[in-house]
Amino acid sequence: MKKVVALLLMATLLGCSHKKKIPDVSDIKVDLKTIRFEKDFFAIDTNNMANGLQTLYNKQGGFALDFFYNILGIPQSPDSVIHDSKLFIASYKNIYNASVQPFANFQPIEDQVKKGLQYVHYYFPKYPLPNKLVTFVGPLNSYAGIITPNNTLAIGLQLYMGRNFSVYQSDEILNMYPPYISRRFEPEYIQVNCMRNIVDDLFTIYQPAKKSTQLIEQMVDEGKRLYVLNAFLPNVPDSLKTGYTQQQLDNSYASEKTIWTYFVEGDLLYQTDPTIVGPYVNDGPKTSELGEGSPGNVGQFVGGQIIKKWMEKNDKITLQQLIQTPAKQIFEEAKYRP
Repeated sequence: MKKVVALLLMATLLGCSHKKKIPDVSDIKVDLKTIRFEKDFFAIDTNNMANGLQTLYNKQGGFALDFFYNILGIPQSPDSVIHDSKLFIASYKNIYNASVQPFANFQPIEDQVKKGLQYVHYYFPKYPLPNKLVTFVGPLNSYAGIITPNNTLAIGLQLYMGRNFSVYQSDEILNMYPPYISRRFEPEYIQVNCMRNIVDDLFTIYQPAKKSTQLIEQMVDEGKRLYVLNAFLPNVPDSLKTGYTQQQLDNSYASEKTIWTYFVEGDLLYQTDPTIVGPYVNDGPKTSELGEGSPGNVGQFVGGQIIKKWMEKNDKITLQQLIQTPAKQIFEEAKYRP
């Protein structure tokens, strides 16, 4: 019986593994410079904060202001910046120290991000690529990664220290980031989250302003984002791009028809009530209604399968056109029936 199940699962995975030809982007030039902001910030002499912060600002410019005012949330006054920065250095020095060795050589991660940006430029040649990759150590309840207005991708290393980092095991942090979230606090997610930020930015630029409310539209929108992310990271494992465990991803493929039947027979596709829709399009350890082996945000998987079906029928469609096509239209034309 186990052999039969294994063969069926293999057939299912092979049947769902259709991918478009990966373009050659090796000749696309990307200028990306890594700046280690956290090293300069935590090197400040706290007995001479004013001069240290001025030196930091002279060297780091615009990102220093983003860090103080947006990431740390310090009021915009010199005294507040001095006082609150000093407190933050004292509170987070141990986390900074723990980050030094794992991220001593950031070149491999820079190369990964640069490769993703080559694909971004291939598909969206007019999109202004970030030219700086800034690392920082910020509050644990803050950003894992952001795009700042000054063409910068900023990476909060405090949320990439490895799932077993001792700080993540404290009750306070477990309440903030339960294990299904903190298991993704691995360096391998940096590239994925950088590209995810760019995907979000592209959807802000190109997607119509009307926000989808029906479950099926939200699932298709999730699928669009996943499809674009796949295009930027064609060689990255799908488990990293979806945020699912590999087992959850395998279960989703194996149970694809069952999942779809659940939505159709439960009359869920056109629901708009957030309390009904939310469990299927929000992050979580699982989708309770579909059992222990299911992922949270299972709607992303369903939407991704719908998009793949639609793109197979419309293989001349660009990614920009995909983003701009209404979700309802895609669903109706895909005629998805697993």
